[in-house]
Formats: sequence, C-alpha cells, structure tokens
Amino acid sequence: MLSRIAAALVPAFGRLTVTADPGDRPAPGAILVANHTSLADPAVVVAALRRYGIEPVILATSGLWRVPLLGPALRREGHIAVHRGTARAADSLDAAAVALASGRSVLLYGEGRLPVRRDAGETAPGPFRSGLARLAAGTGAPVVPVGQAGARRLCSGSGAKQLAGVFTAPLRRPCFHVHIGSPLHLPDRVPEATDRAREAVTAAWRTAASALGEAGREAA
Repeated sequence: MLSRIAAALVPAFGRLTVTADPGDRPAPGAILVANHTSLADPAVVVAALRRYGIEPVILATSGLWRVPLLGPALRREGHIAVHRGTARAADSLDAAAVALASGRSVLLYGEGRLPVRRDAGETAPGPFRSGLARLAAGTGAPVVPVGQAGARRLCSGSGAKQLAGVFTAPLRRPCFHVHIGSPLHLPDRVPEATDRAREAVTAAWRTAASALGEAGREAA
C-alpha cells in the first residue's frame, strides 16, 4: 500500500524520472541501499522502485511507528523499525535477514542519518554504518546501489522551510531523479564492504545528480 501511495503522491509534488544500469533488474531477495538527503527521499525512492515492480521492506527509524496512520501502516506491511542507540538496534538486521530469506527485497539507508547541509543543494553520501555490510555478509544477498537526487528541492532546511517546500511543490514542480545501479556482491570483510557499498551508492547518486544538472554543485 505504501508503495502505491508514494507512486500516486510523488508525481503530484514534482517530476520523477528513473534510470537503471543496463542488464537485469534487481532480483527478489536483494538489499537495496540508497543515499539519504531529505525526509522526502524515501517516498521518491519507493515510487521509483515501484516502476520496476519492486515493493521493498523498508528499514526506518522507529519514531515513524509512533506517527498516527503511518505507524499502523508500517507495522501492517511488515516494514522494520530501527531502534538506534539502544540494545534493540541489532534486531532490525535479524528481521531484515528473515525478510530476505522469504524472497522480499529490503531497502535501507547506509548513512543512517540526514546531512547537516541546510540549503536545497545536493550532498554526496556521507560515511556508511556497518549494518549493511553485516547484513550482506550474514545473508549472502546481492546489494543494489540506488542514487537519488532532487528530493532536497522538495523538503530541506529548517522545519518552516520544509513545510513551505512541501506546500509550494505542486506549483514549483521540482525534478527528482533516481538511478538504480547494477547488483554487486560485497567482500566479506566489513570495513572493505562498507567502503565498497558507499562507492557504489555515490556513483549511482552522481548519475542521478548529473541527470538534474546538480553534480557540480554538491557540498564539499
């Protein structure tokens, strides 16, 4: 349901285009890892993935499960809450492994946080946490890098600016682009795997940013 909602709502707020590396589309049971730049980019990424017939299980911060209407929908559809900074943080990886074993694809954000940049400009992916590499090592699942650009044009900055961006987007019609990279198998060692995943997501992000003419204007 959330994928259908995202696919219906995102075009109302802007113009979404999607590309992918040549070859087969991601098979079921893959780990999709995207760059995280805005509160709006999960909807953009999910809407893009649905065009390829992919409706992933999403790993997201546990606070979303307390949001009225959204929380029950996340719970009902089997999405996975991440309890960051608690003893339960590792539980999300166990739940993700179960989803992968059942043939579902899983979407997560390697950075685990939003960038500090306050304007609407693009920002290259920051350091990745180790959870992605540990999940890939434990399951053997292929990793699919996903790069998105443009979501910050919809929602970025202070709370007031984010609200203003959302309310004015249907008139401004900002452009969003998502690029889906080729599946890869990460090396066994977690540090090397983490670096490799970040490199792949950064490459996918640069492709997406280039499609919007943003690649030369990211934060240093």
